[in-house]
Amino acid sequence: MKRKVYLTFPQKLIRDPLIYRVGHEFRVVTNIRCASVTDEIGVVGLEFEGEPEEIGRAMEYLKSRGVLVEPVVMNVIE
Repeated sequence: MKRKVYLTFPQKLIRDPLIYRVGHEFRVVTNIRCASVTDEIGVVGLEFEGEPEEIGRAMEYLKSRGVLVEPVVMNVIE
């Protein structure tokens, strides 16, 4: 299964390698489709691939760290 989301990182998390950690701690493949990062905020279009339960666990991990996780409604990052 594939799932596309937008991740919004607050300033305090911009330098934390959370996407790297997700790819190593959960059985998912991460694919950065687009990104915009400044000193104040980071916004990433990310595609997860894996089992639905594992994708859900990875997304909950990001949320628990303070990342805003929003589904991509339209296929605009293709």
